[in-house]
Amino acid sequence: CIASLGFWAFGFALMYGGSKLYPGLDVGNSFIGFSGFFLSGASYDVSTIMMWFFQMVFAATACTIVAGAVAERMKITAYLAYAFIIGALVYPIYGKWIWGGGWLSTLSILGANGARDFAGSGVVHMVGGLAALIGAAMVGPRIGKFNKDGTPNAIKGHNLPFVVIGTFILFFGWFGFNPGSTLAATDLRISVIAVNTFLAGVAGAVVALYWVFARTGKMDITAGCNGCLVGLVAITAPCAFVAPWAAVVIGATAVPVLMFTSYFVEKVLKVDDAVGAVPVHFGGGLWGLLTVGIFSDGTYLGVKGLITGEVGQLLLQLVDIGALVAWVGITMLVTFWIIKKTIGLRASRQEELHGLDVPEHGIEAYPAEELVSPALASKEL
Repeated sequence: CIASLGFWAFGFALMYGGSKLYPGLDVGNSFIGFSGFFLSGASYDVSTIMMWFFQMVFAATACTIVAGAVAERMKITAYLAYAFIIGALVYPIYGKWIWGGGWLSTLSILGANGARDFAGSGVVHMVGGLAALIGAAMVGPRIGKFNKDGTPNAIKGHNLPFVVIGTFILFFGWFGFNPGSTLAATDLRISVIAVNTFLAGVAGAVVALYWVFARTGKMDITAGCNGCLVGLVAITAPCAFVAPWAAVVIGATAVPVLMFTSYFVEKVLKVDDAVGAVPVHFGGGLWGLLTVGIFSDGTYLGVKGLITGEVGQLLLQLVDIGALVAWVGITMLVTFWIIKKTIGLRASRQEELHGLDVPEHGIEAYPAEELVSPALASKEL
């Protein structure tokens, strides 16, 4: 909610001001916009507000990615603070560069024109994933996550059926995410985008399941869910520019990226990412941006990758990645540092061990247990 308010007040204007894509968005430059604040003045227009609503959901998504990585130990006040900054500043300014007519969208290298990120592998997922990595590193690991020698312990999730249900909800939601980014159902490319999205997701799920099966002899449903999600994240940037066979390859090859990033974050960096948000969103988003420069076949908007013998688009994608990492890395380091030094990032040890529901929210997740458990203990039932 607070990220949405930040995007309404400041973010949308910073992102689309100067793009002249919609009424009231006339003032800005290649780096930042200066018109459309509070959706007031000329930006109080049906088409402009429609675009704000669509983009607001993307901004909120970037914020929720961070929440998973820092779960079980970050204070709610810290969450609200960083969410506002992402929605009002971090997401929109980088989004301006790639979607709002900014410098990355107009940059030319070796005949290729503009870095491409059709539906947000970078703008949404890498932004959220990198912010999640920085936030998880600065808030520190959960109690009991790492032993004294640095080896990690597995902390199992609360409810696996909910994980599967959530994955299905996300999967279906992606058909609004990717095909919706055509901004008009009259664009016939929408069918290609929908099919590519589906194929990449299922390819990622299947490869992840068999990856774990080959190592353990078991079909791990959580691996299948994460494989599906990383495939979806990876196809988000190239979904309009590649053929269906390439979508399968992109989704399948996103799984090794997921596994490597997961190992690197936990075993090398010693960062506790509670839900695997960094491997899925940062790793998958990075791979997605690169695949635009590899598998694009030139059939949509003339975007051509390495498979057509062109190298310019891949170089543009690399510049895009560098700009993203620099901007988000610096701004989120500063953001989390300020929060840590002022209101604090982390709940107390006692609150963390008890669980944050009551200390932070004033209520148990399952209030009935407060009545049933004492009764069972006293044999009143």
